[in-house]
Amino acid sequence: MGLLDNKVVLITGASRGIGKSIAEICVQQGATVAFTYLSSEQKARDLEAELTANGGVAKGFRSDASKFEDAQALVDAVVEAFGTVDVLVNNAGITRDTLLMRMTEEQWDEVINTNLKSAFNLTKAVQKPMLKARSGSIINMSSVVGVKGNAGQSNYAASKAGLIGFTKSVAAELGSRNIRCNAIAPGFIETEMTEVLDQDVVASWRNSIPLKRGGKPEDVANATVFLASDLSAYITGQTLHVCGGMLM
Repeated sequence: MGLLDNKVVLITGASRGIGKSIAEICVQQGATVAFTYLSSEQKARDLEAELTANGGVAKGFRSDASKFEDAQALVDAVVEAFGTVDVLVNNAGITRDTLLMRMTEEQWDEVINTNLKSAFNLTKAVQKPMLKARSGSIINMSSVVGVKGNAGQSNYAASKAGLIGFTKSVAAELGSRNIRCNAIAPGFIETEMTEVLDQDVVASWRNSIPLKRGGKPEDVANATVFLASDLSAYITGQTLHVCGGMLM
């Protein structure tokens, strides 16, 4: 018996990294998983095959979460395929790092649209099935950068800080309908993207963290499962820092 038995979980941006790990652990916990991808079609097909190999139920949907119409069409398609959406994980995100003095309007808009506007788009779209069911859990992937800021990431920090404010407001609006909304703020999570970084730099980052290691995608995925499950039935409007003690 899994923590997410009989729940339909929709995850945006799940073809790699943290999103992929969330999809894998949600299926292991009994969820039916719908996940989105934008350009990595082969990775999406591979993930779909992996998730369904041992009897799991999962399906990938090509969708641009930053586009309002695409988000509504996606939720309609997921409801048609699986009947409802019990859990939404707004995970889609990008970086376009540079100092503010060099940042272009395009770099600002691209990050805000993908990281923040997409959460508005999907959250608005899933309200209908969740309100109908009078239950649901919405989980927004923020970042410790959204809490403390970081030089060279003003666009990313703004988008992730915005998600925290958005989370609190949605929790206040939908709580009376038994729909919860929480955020997760990961710290330094080691994925395939960090493997290409200078290892001396990575080692110094690890050493600055109280737990003396970078996080694993599964660390974030396990926190996501907790907030998606009924174990967190009395938790809403909160930001859970998964950062090894980086923020205390």
